[in-house]
Amino acid sequence: MKEFDYDKLVTAIDRFSPSKLIGKGSHGYVYKALLHHQDDDETRRRVVAIKTPSSLSLSPSSPSSPSSSSSSKSEQTKKLENEINVMSSLPYHPHVLSFLGHAEKKLMIVEYMPNGSLHQLLHVSTDPLPTWLKRIEIALQIASAVHFLHEQGVIHRDIKSENILFDSNWEAKLADFGLAVEFGGDKKIRPAPAGTIGYLDPCYTLPENLSMKTDVYSYGVVLLEIVSCRKAIDVSRSPASIVDWAVPLIKEGRIGEICGGGGGGSGVFRGMSLRLLRMAARCVSSDVESRPCFGEITAEIMACLEEPLKSLPLWMSVLRRVVKLKRRKKRLRETLTWPGQTCRVW
Repeated sequence: MKEFDYDKLVTAIDRFSPSKLIGKGSHGYVYKALLHHQDDDETRRRVVAIKTPSSLSLSPSSPSSPSSSSSSKSEQTKKLENEINVMSSLPYHPHVLSFLGHAEKKLMIVEYMPNGSLHQLLHVSTDPLPTWLKRIEIALQIASAVHFLHEQGVIHRDIKSENILFDSNWEAKLADFGLAVEFGGDKKIRPAPAGTIGYLDPCYTLPENLSMKTDVYSYGVVLLEIVSCRKAIDVSRSPASIVDWAVPLIKEGRIGEICGGGGGGSGVFRGMSLRLLRMAARCVSSDVESRPCFGEITAEIMACLEEPLKSLPLWMSVLRRVVKLKRRKKRLRETLTWPGQTCRVW
């Protein structure tokens, strides 16, 4: 775990200057910074994101604010420490936000994601919605990330569109491990239920109810969100919950009423949409045991992505695969530019 100098990091963000602030969460603020490091007698620079407990960022002249209670500070600090511990234990994965280091476990340094979140892309941006295939590719990338976490003995507990970020190549990465729980080996502690309303598994009411299927439910909500472009909770609609709205329509086969733009509800993509929505309905099932695991989810989405390609001319299918391979090689080269970062090819 690489440790950085605390004072240098605080200087890099102009002592918590609002001009450097790029994001706020329930338990932390995120700042953009330019770091310098020495590598083979050559000074290199890298843009990074620095996360702090919100209590640390409230006043630029002091590490805390009189208006912040000590209990809330303690809770924020614990979540950041937990995030540092979990992320530093994980090997590299292309769709999990990369951890770069920390400073006294008060500041956490991660890779900078310039293209915002999935929530912004679907619900805030005025740009055209991503294509149907791109949206399903995003769903696959996040499914592969959660599958990886579960293999590493980690339950995320806060999978939502706001915690899915995009790098410079518009590749999706899962972020925000403040609520994550390690459950492998001798780690049997189950904390009190926590998460985000709209994404939180309604069956997760007691600490002992926590399981990998808790993440499956949250992912199912995100999948419905990706397909429909509707918010997880939208009080301006009835029903407000995306689950309560979509599941009855899926059961009735009314796919066209769910798919939001991109042609997902018609033509060559209709069969693919139906398979994905049926998978989403299984993910949010009230019968926890009937929910699929992430191995099954990733396999099904991969099969869905292959389905429309079968109807394309051979040269178009080959071209698409070549482009994807080049993008993957470029991402791998980028991960090698920061010393001490472990790379793992997936």
